[in-house]
Amino acid sequence: MRSRNIISAIIVISTLAACTLMPVAQRKSEATYITHIRWTSYGIPHVKADNWKSLGYGFAYATAVDAVCVIAKDVVMVNGELTKYFGASEENQASDIFHRAMLTDAAIKNFDHHQSEKSHQFTSGYVAGYNRYVRDNAGQLPAACADQSWVMPMVKDDVARLATGVAIRYGLGSMQSEIAAASPPTGEKIAGTSINTNFAGPIGYGSNAVGMGRKVTETGRGLLLGNPHYPWTGSSRFHLIHNTIPGELDVMGASLLTTPRVAIGFNRDVAWTHTVSTALRATLYQLSLNPDNPLQYRYGDSWRNINARDVILPDRNTHTVYMSHYGPMLVSSSLPWNHQVAFSIRDANLHNVHTTATYDALNIARNTREVEAAISLGGVAWTNTVAADRHGDTFYADISVTPNVDAELLENCRLQPKGLPKRVVLLRGDDPGCEWREDARARTPGLLPPEAMPRLHREDYVANSNDSYWLTNPDQPLEGYSPIIGSEGTARSLRTRAGLTFIGEALKDERKVSQDVLQTMLYSHRNFGAELLLDDVLSLCDTDPAPLSIDKTEVNVSQACQVLRTWDRRNTPDSRGGHLWREFWRSAHGIDDLYATAFDPEDPVSTPRDLAISNPEVSKKLLKSLARAQLSLVEANIDLDAALGDIQFTEVNGRRIPVPGGEGWAGMWSMIIADLEKDRGYSPIIHGNSFIQVVSWDADGNVQPTGILTYSQSPEPDSAHSSDMTELYAAGGWVDLPFTEEEIEADPHLVNLHLTE
Repeated sequence: MRSRNIISAIIVISTLAACTLMPVAQRKSEATYITHIRWTSYGIPHVKADNWKSLGYGFAYATAVDAVCVIAKDVVMVNGELTKYFGASEENQASDIFHRAMLTDAAIKNFDHHQSEKSHQFTSGYVAGYNRYVRDNAGQLPAACADQSWVMPMVKDDVARLATGVAIRYGLGSMQSEIAAASPPTGEKIAGTSINTNFAGPIGYGSNAVGMGRKVTETGRGLLLGNPHYPWTGSSRFHLIHNTIPGELDVMGASLLTTPRVAIGFNRDVAWTHTVSTALRATLYQLSLNPDNPLQYRYGDSWRNINARDVILPDRNTHTVYMSHYGPMLVSSSLPWNHQVAFSIRDANLHNVHTTATYDALNIARNTREVEAAISLGGVAWTNTVAADRHGDTFYADISVTPNVDAELLENCRLQPKGLPKRVVLLRGDDPGCEWREDARARTPGLLPPEAMPRLHREDYVANSNDSYWLTNPDQPLEGYSPIIGSEGTARSLRTRAGLTFIGEALKDERKVSQDVLQTMLYSHRNFGAELLLDDVLSLCDTDPAPLSIDKTEVNVSQACQVLRTWDRRNTPDSRGGHLWREFWRSAHGIDDLYATAFDPEDPVSTPRDLAISNPEVSKKLLKSLARAQLSLVEANIDLDAALGDIQFTEVNGRRIPVPGGEGWAGMWSMIIADLEKDRGYSPIIHGNSFIQVVSWDADGNVQPTGILTYSQSPEPDSAHSSDMTELYAAGGWVDLPFTEEEIEADPHLVNLHLTE
């Protein structure tokens, strides 16, 4: 552990030593919190306590060891105080307005009211444990937040604000500037027209997941690969942790830095993971305004008021946010508030109060049926769930917080103006019949009940790579669900097809799979897109094409062709050519009539395929894409045949660590996203492979967990655990995760800390 944590331990020991005149039993009986934290290799904490409040205390303390600065800043953010501590930029201003308007005292009180007594105890302990860490380490926090006034004690409401803030990330949270800017027109002036709405939503989230069952595994037990693709910076980083209450809870896995539960992980009976689902979390509503009053909109046969909600900002100025009964108003160049129409947004997760109950149940599930029951409690905000258990069952479901909008409602109510992407659902706001449907089976009004959402139990396998539920297992397509959840019978992404192809290869000739098969499936870093299509490109190269003019520059693609001929069609640190394919496919994948063999819903894994190189127009565009790729790399001063590890890396304390993988849209299953930077390459890493777990059970039913956190436990460069797992990941290694008491106690780098307050 780093020096400041050793000092912290000394402070604790000194505090306990000062109480030695009091009998031990009396000290324990008077203590509110008693927890034992053990750190094993790579800085993985194992938190053990006898009750929920002490577990929360240790959980927060152990997380703060690695991420106190990140947690502190997010607490500032969800309280709407970024401008106070980080400057009054437009982004900070919008964030403060948004969070103060949405995370109101009433909303937090409602959240708190729905929590269990167990959750209340955990939360009180979490707050006390975080505050204890800040107090113990005053004056010796990481450089990122040392001596900063914004590192403050936490209060209980902060935990609810953090939880709700994460839940609405894909809905309201992606519209902060639009909500902050919304105001009625003044004469001919329309506010917010300078804002360009990014309807694609926030980037940085995806995942692969594979669950294999008794029919295909060597042991006849379950086998799970969890491979979320999450950001490498900020509060959406994962953190490995192990929580134990003897006789009640024993779960290990990853939480987000600012969420107080294991979100993806395993216990002795079951392992589960999540992938971001295609289901929508919010819909827009177009309001027809009263021509005499832009603060009224038609609803059925009457008018309803758009209400003003005044928000007091840190500088004591007041900002007004406007609300319809659907939710906040918003404006942008695509969504104007003029004298005829205005737009509002309804978010399914704004009143999601079931997250903690869901994950408390998930953490103690004993089989995939109990996983299904846990997520049916209604707290999974925006992900699919994939699970496997020691009995050999596998399970997939998109049971997540989703508007109850069926095909009939979309047919009758959906508006599709020009410029609005197809995935955005805009509904008529003047017709009460366009409200989200009510179903008595749903725990929250207006949401789809779990019974109406897709799921699949199998004894062979289930898989998901962020396409919809439809092709979870090609032998049993899931069909007949609301289009608000996702599409059916449509082409899958190259990444989805890669995963299904690799699984098919692993199961060829009825072979049985083991843990190392799934590990290799990811760590081989194969580019499925190149395996499928590169030969067609090389056929064009064989025609000895003439130089092409790209942006008034003559480009001879012979060098690019030669690099691609010798490329191993992988994105390992030693591979040479994957970055050239990446830049080529960035342009080429959008060519019209690109494929000779079109998508066939009866053969969805193998189609579309074969580049249409017999079409002269397509061939010309493909060669231009190759020339453009070559030119972009030359202009960035990146060698076409550079080893990937030299140009795709993360940098910690001035040391470059190679990072394998690549973009899913370019054909990679092993996912890494980074922008091309001149004279540098693909760094910093934006998102991709993050927490990876491969969990199996031996023939006797004993759990065998392996995993890795690609960016290591701590985002702080001055931590001893800011890069150790990253270096292991670069070398193709895994961590055998210590789960049993014997494994923890036998760890060669074991550090113990007893905390009492």
